[in-house]
Amino acid sequence: MPTIVVEVMPKAELLDPAGKAVSGALARLGHTVFTSVRIGKRFELTVDGPVTEATLAEARMIAEEMLSNQVIEDVISVHEAPAVGVGA
Repeated sequence: MPTIVVEVMPKAELLDPAGKAVSGALARLGHTVFTSVRIGKRFELTVDGPVTEATLAEARMIAEEMLSNQVIEDVISVHEAPAVGVGA
């Protein structure tokens, strides 16, 4: 069955304490090539049937209204996940 992926991140202008903690831990472990970390959320919505533009539009609406807190988060992406095993 097809899957729609919704990605939500904290607004860029807001502090991300969890990301800051991970960034600090990476630096302490010697992984200094990474200068910052931001932590977000990923939702996977399984679809019964094909993913159409209408399905994606409905997923975008759900993402804005229910899956994210618009005061502190932005919906970054709503897209169909690539099919697993296709072309392999």
